[in-house]
Amino acid sequence: MYNKTNLSNGIRVITENIPYVKSASIGLWIESGSRYENEINNGTSHFIEHMLFKGTYKRSARDIADQIDSVGGQMNAFTSKECTCFYIKILDNHIDLAIDILQDMLFNSKFNKDEIEKEKNVVIEEINMYEDDPEELVHDLLSKTVFQNHPLSLPILGNKNSVKNLSRESILNYFYNHYRPENIVISVVGNIKENNILNTLEKAFGKWNVNDKKNYNKIIKPIINKNIISKSKDTEQAHLCLGLEGINQSSNQIYSLLVLNNIFGGSMSSRLFQKVREDLGIVYNIYSYPSTYKDTGMFTIYAGLNPKNIVELSKIVLNEIKDMKKNIFSENEIYKSKEQLKGNFILGLENTSSRMSSYGKSELLNGKIETSSEIISNIDSVNKNTIKSLMDNMFDINKINVAYVGNLEKNKRIRDDLQEIYNK
Repeated sequence: MYNKTNLSNGIRVITENIPYVKSASIGLWIESGSRYENEINNGTSHFIEHMLFKGTYKRSARDIADQIDSVGGQMNAFTSKECTCFYIKILDNHIDLAIDILQDMLFNSKFNKDEIEKEKNVVIEEINMYEDDPEELVHDLLSKTVFQNHPLSLPILGNKNSVKNLSRESILNYFYNHYRPENIVISVVGNIKENNILNTLEKAFGKWNVNDKKNYNKIIKPIINKNIISKSKDTEQAHLCLGLEGINQSSNQIYSLLVLNNIFGGSMSSRLFQKVREDLGIVYNIYSYPSTYKDTGMFTIYAGLNPKNIVELSKIVLNEIKDMKKNIFSENEIYKSKEQLKGNFILGLENTSSRMSSYGKSELLNGKIETSSEIISNIDSVNKNTIKSLMDNMFDINKINVAYVGNLEKNKRIRDDLQEIYNK
C-alpha cells in the first residue's frame, strides 16, 4: 500500500515499501512537456531533459553515468506532452546515491553554453531519426491535424528551427518557470524504510523554495474538427493514421475504453488485426491505442500497407466502427478483454519501476492514485452498457482525422480517394 506525504516546500512524495524485493525505483516527475510550449520554444522541455545529464558543479556527465553503472543501476529519462520524468532503478542499499544524483542534477546542472550547442546537434539528429521513420512521422502528423493550432499538436522533440534557435537564457527561463515544487512529484517504490527515505528527501529537496508568484500551467481544451494531412516520403509502403476524439485521463470511462481498445485493435487477437492482417492479408501491421491528457484525448488507428490497399482498408475500418457501435461486443469478448487487462496489470505490480511510474504519473497529472483493488474493481465493472455509452460519445465518424505518409508522386490519387471516403 502506498503512502503520500508532502515535503515542507510542498513537493508531493509517494512511497511504497515492498520488503520481498532487493531493488528500489525512484522517479522525479515534473509537469513540463510540449503542451506548455509554443512554436518558438517548441522542444525546450525535451532539451532540458537532455541537459540535466550533461554535468553539474559536482559531477561531470561521465560521473553521473559511472556512479550509477558502478553499482549496477539503471538510469534514464523521458519527456511527453504533459510531463518529464527522471528515474533510477538501483539496489535498495544504494537508494541514497540515487537521491543524491537526482537532487544534484535538478539543482546544480551547469547548462554550459558549449554543451548546449553540442546537444542541439544531438537533438537535431534525433529529429532526423524520427523523420526517417515514416511510422513515427505519421503519428506526429496525426497530432498536428487533430489538435491543429493547439499546443498538443506540437512535437515533443521540437523542430529543427526551434531547437537551433534555443538560447541559454530562454532554456533557463523555461526551466525556472516549470521546475518548481508545486509542479513536482517524487515516487519511490521498493525495499525501503519509508521514514528514512522521507528524511533523506526532506534534506535533499525540502529546503528548495521559489519566492516569486506561484506558476500555473495553463490548460486550454482543444477544439477538434475534421481534416486530412499528408507528407510525401519516398517509401514503398503507405502509413495511415486515423484519429478520433478521445477522453481525458481522469474520465470514469477510461476502463471501458481500455477494454474496447483490446477488442477492437489493441492486440494481435483483436478484430482489426485478425480480419485485416490474418484473414485478408492487406496490411503488414495494424493496431489501435488511446492517448489521454488532462482535458482531452485521442483514439488512434494505425496501418502500414501497400498504397493500392488504402481504399479497401479505409472502408473496412469505417465498417468495423459502424458495426461495433451497432452490435457492441459479445459478453465473451468483453470478459476476455477484462481478464487480459487484469493480467497485464497484476504482472506489472511485480515490477518496482511500473509501480513507481503509475504512482508518480497519476499523482502529478490527476492529483489522485487508485489502489490496485480499485483498479481491478473498475475493470470488472465494465459491461456492454458502459462500452455503448462510450462509443456513442466518442466514435463520431464525422470528426475523424486522417494522416498519411508515403510516395505521393507515385500515388497521386490517394488524397482524393481518402477525401471521398472520409468526407461522405
